[in-house]
Amino acid sequence: MCLSVPSRVVETNGEIALVEAFGQRRQVSLLMLDEAVDEGDYLLVQAGGFAYQKVAPAQAEEALALLETLGLAPSLPQ
Repeated sequence: MCLSVPSRVVETNGEIALVEAFGQRRQVSLLMLDEAVDEGDYLLVQAGGFAYQKVAPAQAEEALALLETLGLAPSLPQ
């Protein structure tokens, strides 16, 4: 079983997006999505770096807050 963290799109470049979650950024593939992706959208991303689903902003922000509350957000360098 996999846990996907909603990641906010920072920028797009064709079939690649730069996403951010908990201050960490990474590039992901958009090839598995059937709909357009814009800056500010939230995506669920597989461990292999493929975005597979858009998430409503309110739902994404709620999930991110819950992960932080539970202490499951990754530790960031100070």
